[in-house]
Amino acid sequence: MFNDKTILITGGTGSFGKRYVQTILERYSPKKLIIFSRDELKQFEMAQEYDDPCMRYFLGDVRDADRLIQAMRGVDYVIHAAALKQVPAAEYNPMECVKTNIHGAENVIRAALDNEVRKVIALSTDKATNPINLYGATKLSSDKLFVAANNVAGGHETTFSVVRYGNVVGSRGSVVPFFEKLIRDGATELPITHADMTRFWITLQQGVDFVLKNFERMRGGEIFVPKIPSVRITDLAAAMAPDLKQAVVGIRPGEKLHEVMCPADDSHLTLEFDDHFVIRPTITFASRDNTFSPNALGEKGAPVTQGFEYNSGDNPDFLDIEGIRAFNEIAKQ
Repeated sequence: MFNDKTILITGGTGSFGKRYVQTILERYSPKKLIIFSRDELKQFEMAQEYDDPCMRYFLGDVRDADRLIQAMRGVDYVIHAAALKQVPAAEYNPMECVKTNIHGAENVIRAALDNEVRKVIALSTDKATNPINLYGATKLSSDKLFVAANNVAGGHETTFSVVRYGNVVGSRGSVVPFFEKLIRDGATELPITHADMTRFWITLQQGVDFVLKNFERMRGGEIFVPKIPSVRITDLAAAMAPDLKQAVVGIRPGEKLHEVMCPADDSHLTLEFDDHFVIRPTITFASRDNTFSPNALGEKGAPVTQGFEYNSGDNPDFLDIEGIRAFNEIAKQ
C-alpha cells in the first residue's frame, strides 16, 4: 500500500524513524519519504545514511502549525512519532512537554485535514494508560485528540488511529543502552529503581512492523496494542551483567512499578485479536463505521472479560534471563 505513495514521519530522526525508513525502503517503492524534525544535525547525519532519491528532509517543529501544513502537501500517510518522552524531564519542564505532545498533536491533526491526508497513525505509550506522570498525561491527551479527530474530520476522508506499546529495547534514552554504558565504563554495580519493577518489552523492528500492519487494519478511531512479553528489571540486569551487584536506588519522579496498556476501566471497549488488542473509542462517530471487528483486513476480535487489564506485572508472557539475552540480541539486528 506504500508503493508510489508519499509518507511523512514527524520526529523522523529518532530511533523509530530510522528503522521505519530502512524498512520502507527495503520493502516498498515510495514516491516520497519525508522526514520532519527540528534538529538539523540529526537530519544531516541521517541523510548520509539514507540518501535514496525519494528521501526528503524538512526542518520544522510540530509546535509550528504553518510549517506542518506546508510539509504535508501531497502526503498520503503520516506517522506522528515526535514527542518529548523523558519522564523526569517532563516533570521538571511541564509546559514544554504540553506544547510538544498536546499542541503538537493538534497541529498534526489540522495539517492532515487541511491537506486531505489519507491515514494518520500516532505513536503512543503504555504510560498514557492511567497516567501518574506528566508525560503519560500528555500522551493520553494526544491519544484522545487523535481518536476524536475522526469526528472533527467531518466531510474529509482522513482517518486517524493510535498505536500504543511498551519499552523499545535499545532505543535512545532507554535502560538497555544505559546499562551497556555503565558496563563498558567498568561499573561495579547496576542501579535498580525497584526490585519488583516490570516493563513491557518490544524490539524496534516489531514496533515498526506493527505500525505498518495497522495502516492496513485501521478503520479510524481505534487504539492498537500489541501482545508482547514483560521483563523484570532485576532479570534484565542479571542478563546483561550476571557478575555485577544490583543496587536499589529508588523510583524516579513519575515512574510506576508496572505499566498497563489496556486499562480495566476500558475493558468494555477492548477487543482481543490473535496478536493484538484494540481499544475502541469511547465516543461514536456520526460519519464513520463504528464496527471494529472485523477490521479492514477481515480479522475478527472478541470482547475481553469485564475488568480485564493488560498489565506488565501479571502478563502471562514473561521473558526469563536467557530469553532476555536472546531478545536483546535480536533487537540489535
